[in-house]
Amino acid sequence: MNARRWTAGLLATVAAVALVGCSFGGGGEKRCTSDGLTITCAQDQRSKTPKVVGELLTGGQYDVSQARGQVVVVNFWGSWCAPCRAEADDLEATYQATKASGVTFLGVNVQDSKDKAIAFEQGRATYPSIFDPSSSQALNFDIPPNTTPATVVLDRNGRIAVVIRRAVTQDELRPIVERVAAEKPASN
Repeated sequence: MNARRWTAGLLATVAAVALVGCSFGGGGEKRCTSDGLTITCAQDQRSKTPKVVGELLTGGQYDVSQARGQVVVVNFWGSWCAPCRAEADDLEATYQATKASGVTFLGVNVQDSKDKAIAFEQGRATYPSIFDPSSSQALNFDIPPNTTPATVVLDRNGRIAVVIRRAVTQDELRPIVERVAAEKPASN
């Protein structure tokens, strides 16, 4: 099997796995849309966020449930990942531009050494990152290590609004984050 076919098959599989988290209506009507690398779910069809708890690179613990009421942008990254380096400035710029709107960011460092992760983050990100060398947090989101970087946008109710399985730019991410931040939170 040539590399192009293998890659296309992998992308189709990743998209299918990601859509499992979104609901489907009767008659096969999709409630989430996908272009193969970005999955967006309608507000009334979003799935709950898996448990996200871990040790911060800077020490202490983080629990995403404490951010309920805020939009949370979760970015999976590694110091060894060239696309992660490329998107780091765009993530930080988007964080700075949206944090006044009730948006917070969380990095999840995967398959890395703590020293390399801390060195990578210095001067790149002012938001916290969880140290996840086993990729257990990523796997909770159905994000395999070979799809790093990936970014997940959680709405104010802690539900998965958007999953992006590639590097992002500020021009792409900021409008998504602003759209989710402008939504009226669903009543529980």
